[in-house]
Amino acid sequence: MIIYEDNELYIEKEPSEIPWLKIFTKEPYRELGDVPKDLRTRLWEVYDIIEFEMKNYYNPTKINMASFANMLPRVHIHVMARFKDDSYFPNPMWGEKLREAKLNLPNEEEFYTRVAKSLNFNK
Repeated sequence: MIIYEDNELYIEKEPSEIPWLKIFTKEPYRELGDVPKDLRTRLWEVYDIIEFEMKNYYNPTKINMASFANMLPRVHIHVMARFKDDSYFPNPMWGEKLREAKLNLPNEEEFYTRVAKSLNFNK
């Protein structure tokens, strides 16, 4: 599900028990160094906005970010709100599941609205 899109990038929700967004450049660059400098700077600005909104809305234990791009060989950044009670913490979300999560998180639609407003404001 895409929660934000403009001419240069889009943000997609990753289906998960935790708040997890992925930032993609519209142009399918293979490596971060292939991304033009202005767009690379914008990519990190968007990351900063998402991290800020995640921290303030969900109050997670930690924010994780990742960019492996082995299965999908194009530039994209994962931004994940992690909680000490999520199923995998402190392991990565791709790691061994340790427990059944009992998270009680606020409405994700409100979070997506906040992210979109912040991104539109900072254009």
